[in-house]
Amino acid sequence: MSRICVITGKRPVTGGRISRKGQKKKSGGIGTHVTKTNKRVFRPNLQRKRIRLSNGSVKRMWISAKALKSGKVEVV
Repeated sequence: MSRICVITGKRPVTGGRISRKGQKKKSGGIGTHVTKTNKRVFRPNLQRKRIRLSNGSVKRMWISAKALKSGKVEVV
């Protein structure tokens, strides 16, 4: 099962972690240089909560923390 928020549609997105080496120009060096880049995944803050659906039934679903804070769902 994929970790996707059923309300907001938030899902994991890919990105990169950049490693730099060297002293900054501001600190008296010749500047920093990129030495390597690593792939990484930015995962959303999802919580598995029991929510009440529009037809009145209760179901356990993955909900983002943003949806919970804003009150977009009724948590049981």
